[in-house]
Amino acid sequence: MAMIVERYSLLAPKILGIFRILAGIMFCCYGAQKILGAFGGMPPGVTMTAQIWTAGIIELVGGALIAVGLFTRPAAFLSSGLMAFAYFMGHAGQGSFWPNVNQGDKAILYCWLFLYLSARGPGAFALDNLWGRNREAR
Repeated sequence: MAMIVERYSLLAPKILGIFRILAGIMFCCYGAQKILGAFGGMPPGVTMTAQIWTAGIIELVGGALIAVGLFTRPAAFLSSGLMAFAYFMGHAGQGSFWPNVNQGDKAILYCWLFLYLSARGPGAFALDNLWGRNREAR
């Protein structure tokens, strides 16, 4: 059993890097939907307010930066704050604080995932590693 744990410990930076890439791409898709009209665009009846434009830009640019691992920590920190704001402004006010009722579970998960990335760093396969910003992943 200890051998399995040791093997996974050695792979941790690579697993974190793949996780970061996937999360960044998925987050970027939300911004592409808002800003570029991709994936069917915004649902009917949703007006593009300044809040939605701002969120879309942070999702699009922040998600792309997180995916490629460039300026990962500040991009993840900003994205984490956006998701906390989205939960409390857009989901918690829908009659229930609980995410399984107000559909805020994705916002909470993205918030904490990005907060973790901002604290931990990008892992492997990140452009930040080329400039020596993340020495642990080498």
